[in-house]
Amino acid sequence: MTPAELLNGILNGSAAVQRRAMAKAITLLESTRADHRAQADELLTAMLAHTGQSFRLGISGVPGVGKSTFIETLGLHLIGHGLKVAVLAIDPSSTVSGGSILGDKTRMEHLSVNPNAYIRPSPSSGTLGGVAEKTREAMLVCEAAGYDVVIIETVGVGQSEIAVHGMTDMFCVLQLPNAGDDLQAIKKGVMELADLVVINKADIDPHAATRAQAQITSSLRLLAMHGNPDHAHHNEALWQPKVVQISALKGEGVDGFWSAVQEFRRLQTANGKLQTRRERQSLAWMWERIDFGLKQAFRQHPQVRELLPRMQSDVAEGRIAASTAARNLLAAQAGLASQPAQ
Repeated sequence: MTPAELLNGILNGSAAVQRRAMAKAITLLESTRADHRAQADELLTAMLAHTGQSFRLGISGVPGVGKSTFIETLGLHLIGHGLKVAVLAIDPSSTVSGGSILGDKTRMEHLSVNPNAYIRPSPSSGTLGGVAEKTREAMLVCEAAGYDVVIIETVGVGQSEIAVHGMTDMFCVLQLPNAGDDLQAIKKGVMELADLVVINKADIDPHAATRAQAQITSSLRLLAMHGNPDHAHHNEALWQPKVVQISALKGEGVDGFWSAVQEFRRLQTANGKLQTRRERQSLAWMWERIDFGLKQAFRQHPQVRELLPRMQSDVAEGRIAASTAARNLLAAQAGLASQPAQ
């Protein structure tokens, strides 16, 4: 299908046609072929005018915290209130074979068959930060298709999983009731970027969940006073990160979670922070693509391709320092004389 046909299917097609067009569009956007990249750029440009109306929600948390169960419960709750929900689930890729199981969809067995939900699993393919390389593009496809809420579920790798914060309107971190002490709660990483912290599986140990809620609430206040200016606790016009308890399996606390999300959206829209955040994210996306393009062009440069095998061999066998080899390769790409090995 041409980009124009894909866009027409996404915007005007029946439910079945739209879902096929979305799947094909995301596959096109994820392709690395040069001709596909040109078509993908054409599709993205044409699609931009139809995006931006959805609420983008990022969900992070360590493996086993219950992200998939929570997303299914939340998705069904939102659909019950008349909203359409899209889920972009990122699965970790093997560092050995490069493959992914892409099993998140099977965990959302009720949500995946609902006509008002769209779930797209994607491999991380080695991309750092818990998201896939083309997650932003896939998100725009869902927005153009008219989904009210787009949820991005990250891989679940721990405290460095912050890339999703740079592409969503609200960043939520799921925690377990016995996830650690006060010190763990104030470690830099996902916690200082979280807009909302969710204590899941609170029904298993209510006392531990309440204790964790109190500890994390105190820690978030400390981070607000000495960390993120967007979370400045003294400014009532800004959103103050909150901590809520839920049991995704039993469906308890989901109303409270969604009320907090709606309050966040209302407040951040009124003070202009939501629009500013999206503008910053768009610029960061541009520079990320520039970085990727420069690296790709560097590898394809004729002089670099000629010199690279020898430099790799020299570094591997200890004849030249890695930093010197990198400098020589960069010099070759720039058309300069290589520096002597040191």
